[in-house]
Amino acid sequence: MLNITTEQLNSWLTIFIWPLVRILALMTAAPLLGSSNIPVQVKLGLSVLLAILIAPLLPSLPQMDPGSGTGLIVLLQQVIIGLAMGFSMRIIFTAVEMAGEITGLQMGLGFATFFDPQQSGQVQLVGRFYGLLATLLFLAIDGHLQIIGILAHSFTTLPVGTDGMDVVSFTALVNWGAKIFTFGLHLALPVLAALLITNLALGILTRAAPQLNIFAVGFPLTLGIGLLVMSWALPYFTPVLTQLLGESFSIMRSLVNGDSSAIGIP
Repeated sequence: MLNITTEQLNSWLTIFIWPLVRILALMTAAPLLGSSNIPVQVKLGLSVLLAILIAPLLPSLPQMDPGSGTGLIVLLQQVIIGLAMGFSMRIIFTAVEMAGEITGLQMGLGFATFFDPQQSGQVQLVGRFYGLLATLLFLAIDGHLQIIGILAHSFTTLPVGTDGMDVVSFTALVNWGAKIFTFGLHLALPVLAALLITNLALGILTRAAPQLNIFAVGFPLTLGIGLLVMSWALPYFTPVLTQLLGESFSIMRSLVNGDSSAIGIP
């Protein structure tokens, strides 16, 4: 008769449960993988599969009861690490959609909104277009595979235990989050500059000819110029976005490696 002791059961649970929690937290926060378009069953099945594949490669885990107070602290640490890794990647996608929001407002497309399942909210047409472009580029550079590779490496640099991410890493993550506005403005700058010149020209034209219906002329003009500049700037948009995605992968690696110098923190 097969007898399983409580110690054996706890050791089996620690090998599987704690890595699974970190993977699930990453799946929740990471771009594309955390999209609400993907069914929960698929996310859970992929997380379980990754946990089964990664578990044999893990270093020695702390021998403790997962249901104890210390075990719950370890569980919380895995959630924080997974969320931090996913958040560091989602920053770029948020900045891209912010650039689309700013561009759409200046073009007069503030009323054209769609539901974005990844953000679980309404986004403008241009923001949705930029978001899809970022997603396709993310898949083209095998971003999802790079995230899985960094995740597997994190169990070596940040092993399962009561010691999680340090304060420097959290500070670096906050500073990286502040870059949303900088990146979004840089991506939207070509269209914003063209529309600013267009609005100045319309203002001068309205001043010179007060009888001109500015609403009948201004909306199609700003919309047409905005689309024209977007199509002109699109070939230059992709290399910049590729560079930003590369920086986000570097930030994620620095977080799991604890290398504060690589992320601009003295």
